[in-house]
Amino acid sequence: MTEHPPAPEARPAPMRPQDFWQAVEPAEAAAPAPWTDRFPARLPDGRVLHLPIRPLAGTGNAIASLILNQASFAVEAALADALAERLAPFRPDIVAGLPTLGLPLARAVAERLGHARYAPFGTSRKFWYDEGLSVPLSSITSPDATRRLYLDPRLLPLVEGARVALVDDVISSGTSISAGLGLLARIGVTPVAVGCAMLQTERWRPGLAEAFAGPPEAVVGAFRSPLLARDGEGWREA
Repeated sequence: MTEHPPAPEARPAPMRPQDFWQAVEPAEAAAPAPWTDRFPARLPDGRVLHLPIRPLAGTGNAIASLILNQASFAVEAALADALAERLAPFRPDIVAGLPTLGLPLARAVAERLGHARYAPFGTSRKFWYDEGLSVPLSSITSPDATRRLYLDPRLLPLVEGARVALVDDVISSGTSISAGLGLLARIGVTPVAVGCAMLQTERWRPGLAEAFAGPPEAVVGAFRSPLLARDGEGWREA
């Protein structure tokens, strides 16, 4: 009897760029590594959100990315549900959101936690703002060192002495979330938790460990995405 080698595993067809972040799929939709154009990020309930894989120029590595304001409303809702569930045990009094893409997520999370409002930080200085309630702000996608992060003085009573959950869309290098922590520190507040939709790789850990006085388990995400390494024509976890 002639033995035949097993047929190569069928790989999913490439996704069109506009189709990423549009659906949360069942757990079985995740293909095993090596991955070609998409990384299957696992939500806490096991479902999958496919993220585009973006090679890092000049390296043998890549990352999976999330652009929250390009996501479908259903995906936004699923991520807010997951993050609210992970923040609920910390019993925050107020959710503070970081610009830009952290603001709609923070608002949705606050609503799911039963709050009537949230505290948005901003980068646009109004004439009544106090420079003492601001810090420099940069991020991996917006490295402009001239930007500043502000808290409207009228919102100060919401966060002073409160149990604050600080929310952003993605924690990648940790610079944006560290700016938010620095601004809260100016008013004597250490958040009870830090949350985001995606914890991207592990690069953020050293900087955040310096900026955040809370325990490591108080930094939570709806899902994680690892650093990826080249594997033939595809990618796998580094």
